[in-house]
Amino acid sequence: MSSPQKVTRIPLGWAVVRGDSMRPALRPGDRLLVRYGGRVRPGRVVLARFADGTLAVKRADRPAATRTGDPGWWLLGDNPAGVDSRHRGPVAEPDVLAVVLGRVWPRPRWGSSR
Repeated sequence: MSSPQKVTRIPLGWAVVRGDSMRPALRPGDRLLVRYGGRVRPGRVVLARFADGTLAVKRADRPAATRTGDPGWWLLGDNPAGVDSRHRGPVAEPDVLAVVLGRVWPRPRWGSSR
């Protein structure tokens, strides 16, 4: 009899893009595959929660300290007309919930490049 193997679950989920803040890379209605707890790096597209509770898909620009001095991220939309850290400030590290692995519908595309 063999010993039981540990099964590791990858914390994956889905996000749906709302609004135009990530155009031209992402459009409203795009379905994204996300990895919760994924490593955030500058340039990666992430799912984050702003201080008011709003969930948003944004691009991680650079690490930044929050108003309380805690580590966080400066998040920007690809479309300058959208609301992002320029309007709401940095997002605390625990509130950057997931890293986007790719768009799965309607036009599949993997990675977070523009």
